[in-house]
Amino acid sequence: MELMRREPQQSSMAGRTRSRCPVLLLFLVGVAARVASGVVTDGLLPNGNFEFGPAKSDLNGTRVMGQNSIPNWEISGFVEYIGSGQQQDDMILPVPEGAYAVRLGNDATIRQKLSVNRKTTYSITFCAARTCAQAEQLNVSVAAESGVLPVQTVYTSSGWDSYSYAFRARHSTAWLTIHNPSHEDDPACGPLIDSVAIKALNPPHHTKGNLLRNGDFEEGPFIFPGTAWGVLVPPMDEDDVSPLPGWMVMSDTKVVKYVDAAHHAVPRGARAVELVAGREAALVQEVRGTVPGRRYRLSFSVGDAGNGCEGSLAVEAYAARATARATYESRGTGGSIKRAAVVEFAAIANLTRVVFQSYNHHMKPDGTLCGPVVDDVSLVGLRKHAARRLFL
Repeated sequence: MELMRREPQQSSMAGRTRSRCPVLLLFLVGVAARVASGVVTDGLLPNGNFEFGPAKSDLNGTRVMGQNSIPNWEISGFVEYIGSGQQQDDMILPVPEGAYAVRLGNDATIRQKLSVNRKTTYSITFCAARTCAQAEQLNVSVAAESGVLPVQTVYTSSGWDSYSYAFRARHSTAWLTIHNPSHEDDPACGPLIDSVAIKALNPPHHTKGNLLRNGDFEEGPFIFPGTAWGVLVPPMDEDDVSPLPGWMVMSDTKVVKYVDAAHHAVPRGARAVELVAGREAALVQEVRGTVPGRRYRLSFSVGDAGNGCEGSLAVEAYAARATARATYESRGTGGSIKRAAVVEFAAIANLTRVVFQSYNHHMKPDGTLCGPVVDDVSLVGLRKHAARRLFL
């Protein structure tokens, strides 16, 4: 990352020119590659980690004064350019990746214009951390779609969480906007933002014989390779586009966490969902085409993420009028129940809502929230004779 840091100001104009040219050349090559390819590719947005910052002449202390002072971004409101380890009063401001981040103070906005493929669904992932405001939240919007991401609850010991948001491209370009709507007595108070990335999502898919879409959770938002805390999937209205295809999160302010096998224990495959909010958030999918009166079997795996979450990790599942609870006794080191949990039910409508919740709240020794992991979810129709053997 050293090549990406800003060079210190030199004592002469010639010195400034010599010191910045190699870095500027690397930056322009990267931008040119993006422009040449047209559509943004999976990964960091251009200058998505804010390592290229404003000139010192565009700074008033840490406040960025020019609308276009941060390369590839437009800003408005009280935006600060923060270096890792910078101190404010008695608080040290960390940066999760690289050396720099931005802070969105009162009514502050950052935005970037994206080149995208029409009718494609994309997820946005970015890192955010609270600072000194009491009820911090972020408004995220792309074109006509927008959502509010609550950042009051911190889910990591570092203070940094990765959040996801999704949109469906209606045109070949779209403005991504991240806005802090708060108005604090201290205009600088507001969340830190770093590492903004994008990922094209495949349409929700069915695996063979499974009525659920994306039941294995393999399709989901971008996870930064260097972060070990997963990605938070926020609550959403039923009409919202989900960053976890096929699934919705129903809650007022709480989330579920999307985790990967590179940093967590996952029952099967490479991805799973950790239910970190107890009964305050539900993971939901609505299955169309079920036949009233016909019997179905819902099965799923439950485990722990290997992240120190100990205790009786219980998941409750609901489908039609049936409920089931599956418990994994966790030592926090990873593992899952030996056999899939099963609930069988008779459909009562052509649309069946499948719901998962953590039965209890759980907390790791460092005080952060955690919970059971759900994976490998399947819904299949039962033949009449098979159901008869099971229930007679």
